Amino acid sequence: MTNKDSRVAYFCMEYGLDTSMKTYAGGLGILAGDYLKGAKDHGYPMVGIGIKWKQGYTDQRIDENGKPYDSYHNYEYDFLEDTGVTVDVTIRKQNITCKVWKVEQFGNVPLYLLDTDVPGNPESWITGQLYGWFGEERIAQEMVLGIAGVRALRKLGHDIDVYHFNEGHALFAGFELMREKMGQGLDFYEAWRQTREETVFTTHTPIVEGNESHPIEKLLYMGAANGLTVEQLVEIGGAPFNMTVGALRLSRMSNAVAELHGETANKMWAHVDNRSEIIPITNCIHRPTWVDEKMLDLQESGGDLWSRHLENKRALIDFIEERNGVRLKEDKLIIGFSRRAAPYKRSDFIFTDESIIGPLLESGDVQIVFSGKAHPLDDTGKGIVSSLVKMATKYPHAVVFLENYDMTIGAMLTRGSDVWLNNPRRPKEASGTSGMKAAMNGVLNLSTLDGWWPEACEHGENGWQFGDGFESEDVEALDKNDLDALYRILQEDVLPTFYDNRDKWVQMMSRSIASTRDRFAVKRMLEDYYDKLYAKN
Repeated sequence: MTNKDSRVAYFCMEYGLDTSMKTYAGGLGILAGDYLKGAKDHGYPMVGIGIKWKQGYTDQRIDENGKPYDSYHNYEYDFLEDTGVTVDVTIRKQNITCKVWKVEQFGNVPLYLLDTDVPGNPESWITGQLYGWFGEERIAQEMVLGIAGVRALRKLGHDIDVYHFNEGHALFAGFELMREKMGQGLDFYEAWRQTREETVFTTHTPIVEGNESHPIEKLLYMGAANGLTVEQLVEIGGAPFNMTVGALRLSRMSNAVAELHGETANKMWAHVDNRSEIIPITNCIHRPTWVDEKMLDLQESGGDLWSRHLENKRALIDFIEERNGVRLKEDKLIIGFSRRAAPYKRSDFIFTDESIIGPLLESGDVQIVFSGKAHPLDDTGKGIVSSLVKMATKYPHAVVFLENYDMTIGAMLTRGSDVWLNNPRRPKEASGTSGMKAAMNGVLNLSTLDGWWPEACEHGENGWQFGDGFESEDVEALDKNDLDALYRILQEDVLPTFYDNRDKWVQMMSRSIASTRDRFAVKRMLEDYYDKLYAKN
């Protein structure tokens, strides 16, 4: 059996396949969607398992006071194929029926979506909102993804060699695989050993607090234990039960999503005994979805990159004017920034010292376009969004906030900006695939050495780094180091090159595309997963 023959079932809570399909929240879903598209493009035998979210993630708008608010809509998808298959799962001692839909018209391998919005179901709203609600509902959703997901594969007739859990949300699929084996007479440890042999896991979250955990009692009450005893649960995931720890122990191999993230994850989970090895496999993007093919062609042929970039920049300027009523200037630098509003990503970092950035915004020499959402329950994140909106109000012709971030906004920004800004506190960023999209479109990265950028950065050649990879537990010291560096590089390198040395800028654009177009395209990622994660040594 060649590596490419491994039949993989890929489990993920969210999938970003197209703007029209609201089954994603952000980077994790975009990655999963790109992965399924890449598998289709390159002929890998893979299927996806996910959830048909009735209302998806939040629609997050900005009110007249500049504050974000959340709204939810029921979405109908008439393009989904009804497989005719239903499976049952017991949640809170009630039988829940899950309908199975299929989607594959976005250039992806088959993706099966589980749906509890079925007439007569006692809990039809389990698949209502992605990442909504609280612990019990989250467990119920993850039982649908994992337990009902495996049952759906069985009923659909798929023979699977490798079960790939993309994040800890899918862990209960491992419980179901163990339940099947124990039902055939195997004891707990042998069932665990055999399940490990067919399971792999991708961890994404380099912050301990961001890794989901639940009280053991809650798992038992919900029915998530799926036949396992308290002692067995504790042995797998500890108490409280940590989904990442459980997934590390239920997999024969795990991976982080960048080289630096591999170091971080191994330090984070060093104390966990009996866990799988964590190897780095850096994320990649689906080029046909995100990258202007003409930019790739022009770079290869030595054509006029600048003129094509200006077309993309004008398209972004038109888009912003249509959405926000603000018309940015084509001959002035546009910095793009689109991130989930989380403190470590420091969305409003560039505004820290207004005595430096203010005059650049007033003159219009620097224009900045922001987008991104805060989690509906994250008041701190919403405060970050409010601060961005406040700056857009203060500098109306130089700062823009595009509300209700989605794939359309992401594509416009990563094609039409001049510079892509990324300033997480190292080493908190796992990967950061938006920077790859920008780089392949000739948009120059300006980033701390975090996530994927340490692997790609050729400072002053294909983009810029700032902060020199400095790390510190002292957040004030870290922020000061990075802020001084950001302002210095912006003023001494980025602005002079953009305004006074167009030839150098275009050379850097060409190098940006050339150095990333294959190395961070999904084909390389698929090859790495099949060679390093799916193949049994």
